[in-house]
Amino acid sequence: MSNRKSLVLRGIAECVTEEELDKLLSNKTNPKAYIGFEPSGLLHAGSLVPMLKCKELVEAGFEVTILLADWHGYINDKLGGSWENLAAGVDYQRQMFTVFSPGVKFRTASELVNEEGYWEMVLRISKASSLKRMRRALSIMGRDESDGDKDMSKFFYPAMQATDIYALDVDLALGGMDQRHAHMLARDAADKLKFSKPIALHTPLLGSLSGPGRMDTDAKMSKSNPSGTLLVHDSKKVLTKKLSKAYCPLERKSNPVLDIWEHLLEPALGRITIERPEKFGGNLEFDSYSNLEESYLSGSLHPLDLKNGTAAALFQVVKPMQEACDNKSEYYDALISAMD
Repeated sequence: MSNRKSLVLRGIAECVTEEELDKLLSNKTNPKAYIGFEPSGLLHAGSLVPMLKCKELVEAGFEVTILLADWHGYINDKLGGSWENLAAGVDYQRQMFTVFSPGVKFRTASELVNEEGYWEMVLRISKASSLKRMRRALSIMGRDESDGDKDMSKFFYPAMQATDIYALDVDLALGGMDQRHAHMLARDAADKLKFSKPIALHTPLLGSLSGPGRMDTDAKMSKSNPSGTLLVHDSKKVLTKKLSKAYCPLERKSNPVLDIWEHLLEPALGRITIERPEKFGGNLEFDSYSNLEESYLSGSLHPLDLKNGTAAALFQVVKPMQEACDNKSEYYDALISAMD
């Protein structure tokens, strides 16, 4: 596998399809990719997994656009549905993403929806899809299928997300596995409308610190579950406290702490160091994530050492974002006010 392709596919949960990716990489030196983010609350560690992939796509020669999806946030009732609040969320995200993934470009949904042909495309994609399909796709919003019955605009959301791909004229759509329905909707509509199909690249989702939950409702790290979420603005002390209470079984499946190392920390830092006081033997170094996992599952790495080391490593990753807020705090402050 070429270095370029391996960089694109590193850490990916799914690529639809790999054959199409091969063709794209061989035909284009600077293909286009996009990912959309609703302005909502403060970013958390789970947000950084697809952002890390944006960084890697830029390294692989892609022109990456982040769509700051204010209209989508409005439909999804984020930040109270207030346009002033949504604007604060957009400014905050632009600042944070610029720090974490330098080299990306930005567009807002407000810019896209005002372009000629956008709403026509929404209708054409809607006409190529069934109501049943749209209802099933509401999960991309973190919504239950019945939520659309209370608010008709919810049904426009999946068609808009598919339209964004064509309005931005991208070759590749990036998102977490929770965005799969929207990307498949766009690909199916492309077949019917005779458009070029976007490649869909899906990153894994970080698990909630509280574990999978009885109904899997807490399976994904989310701001709606503060105790199970690691915010990018948490101090090292707060990260350590939250992780000390994390679900961390002696198995790989549904282990959110190992998730963080595999999907975020090891690829972001390029190394694995578990910080540990000298009186307990000092720092531990691992050559690869698989060695870290093996050490933990075999019992040679203590759960508390793993958790404390995870907090220290995560703080290294988020510290530049915190420093950016300290140096220019108006966007962070505006968002905090919007969240009150």
